[in-house]
Amino acid sequence: MNKTELVAAVAAKAGLSKDQASKALNAFEDAVTEELKTGGSVALVGFGTFSVKSREARTGRNPKTGEAIEIAASNAPAFKAGKGLKEAVN
Repeated sequence: MNKTELVAAVAAKAGLSKDQASKALNAFEDAVTEELKTGGSVALVGFGTFSVKSREARTGRNPKTGEAIEIAASNAPAFKAGKGLKEAVN
C-alpha cells in the first residue's frame, strides 16, 4: 500500500473526502517528525511507538575494496509495534 492508497482507505473508513484524509495524514506525519526531531517519542497505545535510536560511530568495510572506513555516529527513526498490532498481524 502506498500513500495514495492509504489516503483512500482512511477516507473510506473515516467518511472523509480524500483531500481531508490527505491533510490529516500529512498533519500526522508532520507532528511525528517534529517530535522525533526534538528527541522525543510518540506512543500510540495498542498500535506502537515511534522513537529515535542513536547509532554510535563505528568502523566498517568498503564492500568493493575491503578498505576500512569510519562510519559517523547518527540518529535513526525507529518504530516498535504495540501488542494490539502484533496480535492483529498474527
